[in-house]
Amino acid sequence: MATRATRFQWLILFGFLTGCLSRPPLHVQTLAFESVAAPSAHGALGNQRVVCIRPLRVAAPFDNRSLIYRVGDFSYSADPYAEFLESPADSLRPPIRSWMRQSDLFQTVIEPGSALRPNTMAEITVLELYGDYRDPRNPAAVLTLQFAMLTAPEGIPEKLAFEKEYSRRILLTKRTPDALMSGWKDALNQILVQFGSDLRGLDSVPGS
Repeated sequence: MATRATRFQWLILFGFLTGCLSRPPLHVQTLAFESVAAPSAHGALGNQRVVCIRPLRVAAPFDNRSLIYRVGDFSYSADPYAEFLESPADSLRPPIRSWMRQSDLFQTVIEPGSALRPNTMAEITVLELYGDYRDPRNPAAVLTLQFAMLTAPEGIPEKLAFEKEYSRRILLTKRTPDALMSGWKDALNQILVQFGSDLRGLDSVPGS
């Protein structure tokens, strides 16, 4: 009797283990930001500005490869099945750099360590990067960036020439990682357009 019971228990355990092992592995979706097109050049407004973009900084808890969702006023959740291809900082830097290179605001955009000396340093901080899912009927992509532009004669940062924080909230049609990435792209585009407009205004001020 005990032998039969033991065999039965082993059969149950074997079935459970083989059932678990036969399940397909969980699929993790990997995402990346697309390039954001800059508006057509209007002239060489910033043709003397050689800018170097410093490594982006990302505030916690958004400095995580997993997509972050806000699920309560004080609570956030990391998605174990959707993540950035690289860190959020490394994911956002290429489209921002590409936009700056396409714009008419800079003579050129260089990498840290370039043989070319910058005369301007750009410091960009990601203050918010999350999907706001507190209201199931109105999911939204939230992105907040802070831009600081410093004059850098001889490549050495000297003084703050411009600083501003930009925040955008884009409503989503679906609560999916793809929809969230699309919302972030729209938010980034709007922020960069406003940033460019503000820099043009700064350039038009005599003595700026």
